[in-house]
Amino acid sequence: MSEVVRSESEDNWPAVLTWRAHDVPRMESVRVQLSGNRIKAYGRIVAAATEVHPAFSASYDLVTDDSGATKRLSLTVTMAERERQLNIARDEENMWLVQDKQNQATREPHDGALDVDVVYSPFFNALPIRRTGIHQRAESLSLPVVYVRIPELTVETVVVDYASDGPNAGIKLKSPVAETTITVDDEGFIRDYPGLAERI
Repeated sequence: MSEVVRSESEDNWPAVLTWRAHDVPRMESVRVQLSGNRIKAYGRIVAAATEVHPAFSASYDLVTDDSGATKRLSLTVTMAERERQLNIARDEENMWLVQDKQNQATREPHDGALDVDVVYSPFFNALPIRRTGIHQRAESLSLPVVYVRIPELTVETVVVDYASDGPNAGIKLKSPVAETTITVDDEGFIRDYPGLAERI
């Protein structure tokens, strides 16, 4: 990338990215700061009640390291009857410290995962895409992620499959909740995730 293109790209950040769910009353908006592959993000998901979940809002604060791997995620979920918090951090040994809603802490490897994914969030799908650069070349990857379900705030390890045909092509994605082809912008952030949300 030339210096001119790089400086023009950096002029667009920080930015606020917003998505609207396709078929349900739910939105996500996040302020993103970029420095190379490092991301600092503060966002919120707001969801009305559906057959699948009660009404809730979830605010999050995310920091990655210089490679784009998640360092820390703080997540607060608010529902009518209560508010709960979850804190996740990855240490230098790639172990994950999870402080759950009961304020109990666990330390686990989560199969060597470097990324966190949050259900209902198109933003978090960009973390492994940007970190690996799969949106810029043809490649197939199977990556473990620390998977957070909201509003329950449960944490598990899952494998997400990505397959790209190269720049400007869709990325095939297979996760615990979807098997679809997503589109991303030049920076690797989701434009459209069929069945989940589209950027507005």
